[in-house]
Amino acid sequence: MMMQWQRLERSLRPLSLVLLAALIFIAAQGTGIELFFHLSYLLISIVVVAYLWAWLNLHGLSVRRETFSHRAQVGDVARERVTLINHWFLPRLWVEVLDHSNLPSHGAGFVACLPGNEQQRWVVRTPCTMRGKFRLGPVTLASSDPLGLFRLQRDIAGATDILVYPRTVPLPEFVLPGAELPGGQNLRRRTHHVTPNVAALREYQPGDSFNRIHWRSTARLGRLMVKEFELDPTAEVYILLDMNEHAQQALRQAEAMPVARDQRTAESTEEYAVHAAASVARHVLDQNRAVGLIAWGQHREVIPPEREVRQLYKILEALAELRAYGATSLAEVLSAESVRFGRNCTLVVITPSLDERWVTGVQHLLYRGVRIVAILIDAHSFGGGRSNQTIRMRLAELRVPTYVYGRGQALAAALARPAPGDQQHVDGMPRRDDLVRPHRAG
Repeated sequence: MMMQWQRLERSLRPLSLVLLAALIFIAAQGTGIELFFHLSYLLISIVVVAYLWAWLNLHGLSVRRETFSHRAQVGDVARERVTLINHWFLPRLWVEVLDHSNLPSHGAGFVACLPGNEQQRWVVRTPCTMRGKFRLGPVTLASSDPLGLFRLQRDIAGATDILVYPRTVPLPEFVLPGAELPGGQNLRRRTHHVTPNVAALREYQPGDSFNRIHWRSTARLGRLMVKEFELDPTAEVYILLDMNEHAQQALRQAEAMPVARDQRTAESTEEYAVHAAASVARHVLDQNRAVGLIAWGQHREVIPPEREVRQLYKILEALAELRAYGATSLAEVLSAESVRFGRNCTLVVITPSLDERWVTGVQHLLYRGVRIVAILIDAHSFGGGRSNQTIRMRLAELRVPTYVYGRGQALAAALARPAPGDQQHVDGMPRRDDLVRPHRAG
């Protein structure tokens, strides 16, 4: 309301001068006083000159913005350089640059005074506090005359995107159960790494390493042939991330403040769950194990397990844009995706859900030989209605290692050891025959 009143007041200023000039001119016509004629001409001239001043301040200018990196991570600082260029010989005494970027905590607005044919640069540093895909730009130039009669704006097209990955932390004490692997199993998945498992032969292509050349086949066929390899047998790890909208909880709800559907806060079960998923994926890949991701958010996201270096960036990129807009419950996701999980699979379930039906789905997978780890995001610490004690008790009956991650808790500490009270633990420590240290996995 205040801004609308200021705009209305600003628009009435030149109009009031024009009306005053008209009244004085009418008085001059009636009285014939020459001073009134000059005064009316002066007021009209002031209005015209003020408008031209503000108009000229905005033309002959261009804005160039350079983003140093289009990828960042929560906790990093995004840097960009904004350059305002004056292409005319006329100086610009007052030009305001208004930036319309939607990156949180981004503030690239400034006021410039430019001599003729000069330019000014500003380096903008923005701390990345929220994951997601954000827009940098466009820009609006605003200027006014010295009397403040006119405030004109000019939009400068052009914007760039920046993708902010979720934050990851090392998990030195987090252990995963090892899956049952039949001896000599062949996963039939090609890899760029050299392994003892040769899958096939193909013709040489530019860029292939010479140590892959199969010389006997090359001599027999008369053309260069190279070997293709398969991954060594190892247990796959799937991360199942619960992105059901009704299972999430945000801190603002505990403070009785309304939260819009598209408004996110870092203190929510959604952000904690994504942080846990990203860190677990990094931890598994650090152990040279294949990891994949399943999440039903605003769309169905399935990334098959791999252990390439690029796999981490594929998962982080998916998690950066993933939102808890899913309408499918965790129990239904487990049922729909159960065909992917076998005896050579370890499943990490990350959820804040208090619905006990998904524990039944976990029980069915356990009967099939799937090893399962549960990471419960404590919705009660975010203002949820009740505790997850019942879920933990049921998982304890199934001998499923269960970790609880609450608001304000360090993830590495939360995943250091399973939650106390689990029947499969003694003094809070996992049994040796139930858990396998990461360096011995697979």
